Amino acid sequence: MSHSNRIKLGSALILAPLLAGITGCAGDGKPLATEPYDAVGQLSFGDAGGAKATGVDPDKPLRISTQGTGTRITDVAAADAAGRPLAGELSADGRGWRSTSPLAADAEYTVRVSTENGSGSPGRGVHTFSTRASKGKRLDVDFGPDAGTYGVGQPVTAELSRKVSDPEQRALVEGALTVSSEPRVEGAWHWVDDKELHYRPKEYWPANTQITVRSNLLGLPIRDGLRGGSGDALKLKTGDRIEAVADISGHTMTVTRNGEELRSIPITTGKEGFATRNGKKVVLAQEENVRMTGTSIGIAAGSAESYDLNVSWASRLTWSGEYIHAAPWSAGSHGSANVSHGCTGMSDENAKWLFDLLKPGDVVEHVNGFGEDMAPFGNGFGDWNLSWEEWRAGSAVHGGGGGEPVTPAAGRLRPRV
Repeated sequence: MSHSNRIKLGSALILAPLLAGITGCAGDGKPLATEPYDAVGQLSFGDAGGAKATGVDPDKPLRISTQGTGTRITDVAAADAAGRPLAGELSADGRGWRSTSPLAADAEYTVRVSTENGSGSPGRGVHTFSTRASKGKRLDVDFGPDAGTYGVGQPVTAELSRKVSDPEQRALVEGALTVSSEPRVEGAWHWVDDKELHYRPKEYWPANTQITVRSNLLGLPIRDGLRGGSGDALKLKTGDRIEAVADISGHTMTVTRNGEELRSIPITTGKEGFATRNGKKVVLAQEENVRMTGTSIGIAAGSAESYDLNVSWASRLTWSGEYIHAAPWSAGSHGSANVSHGCTGMSDENAKWLFDLLKPGDVVEHVNGFGEDMAPFGNGFGDWNLSWEEWRAGSAVHGGGGGEPVTPAAGRLRPRV
C-alpha cells in the first residue's frame, strides 16, 4: 500500500464515526432524507383511474395529471405484463403525461410514477389497470418447425394468419417476434412474402444450442381493425453439426461431424436434362422407403427414361423431389458418372449409414455442378444460399423489409431418382 493510499484510508476511518455522530445528534431527531410520500392520491389516471381499473379502451392514450397544488411529475415508467414498455411524453410544466405509443388490447399494465411536491419532497406511486379485449380481427402467428432436435441449418419459420405488406407494419410485427439462444448468436428475420418469415443466424447454429421463439404480438395494434393475436412459444435445440458436401463433378460426397471427416462416399447425381441443383439445402424429412415414378415428374410411361422404383433410406432435400437415397441399380456409376434424374444416389450400405446419421435441419451442399442454383425459398430451405447482407436486406427492422412473394414449386411432393 502506497503512502498516499494509507492517508486516504486513514481519513475514511476517522470520518465515518463523525458522520454517524452528526446523523444521530440531529436537533429534531429526523433523518436527513425523508421517505417518499404516496403520490397516487395526488394523481389522476383519466379513464384508467380507480382502484382496479378494468376494461380500459386500448384505442385511447393513457393520460396522467397532477391534482395537488405545486405537485409535478418527474418520471413515468409503464409496461404491460409481457414487459412491453409504453412510451410517453411529459408536459413542459410537469403537470401531465400522455402515452405516445398505442396500448395493447387485453393487457395488464403497471405504471410507476415519480413526483415532487411544492416543498421539494419526492413522491412515488404505483397504479395498475387492464385494457379490454379487441373487437376487431386478429393477427395470429404459428412458429415452426415442431419442437424437437434439428441440424444446425434449420431455420425458424413464422406463418402469419393475415397478410402484412406495409413496411412500418412489418417492422412492428417483426419486432414482436423474438428468438433467443444459448449460446447467443447474431441472427435476423427475413420476409419470404406477406405472410411468412424465416429466421436464421449469420452462420449455422452452434452444435447443441437451445433456441426459444416467442411472440409479443398479443393485443398490439397493427393497423385499423387488426391487432396482434396468439402465438405459442416454441423451444428447439440443435444436435451435432453434420454437413455433407457433394462434389457433382467429382462424384464424391464428404461427410463431417463437428468439423471431423467421417466418410467419403462415391455418388451419382443428375444427368444432362435432370441436373441436380447447386447450392446449400437443408434436410426436410426422412423416409425409410418411398415409391418414385417417372410419371410424377412428367416422364411419359413406357419411354426410355420411365421408371417405377421402391427406394430405401431416402432423405428429402427439396419439395420438387431431390433426395439422397440408396441406388443399387446404378452401382457401376457411383464415383464415376452422373446418371440419375436429379437425386444423389449411393450404395445401400452408405445410404443406410448416412440415413442414420442425418436428421432434419442438417446441411447438404452440392458443388461443381452444371444445373440451376437452389432457390432460397419455395422449394425447401435454401435460406443459406443468401449472403448475410442479402438476408438482412429482407428484414423490416434491419434492412428494407423486402422479401419478394414466392410461389411454391409445382409438384411439391414429387420424388425423382
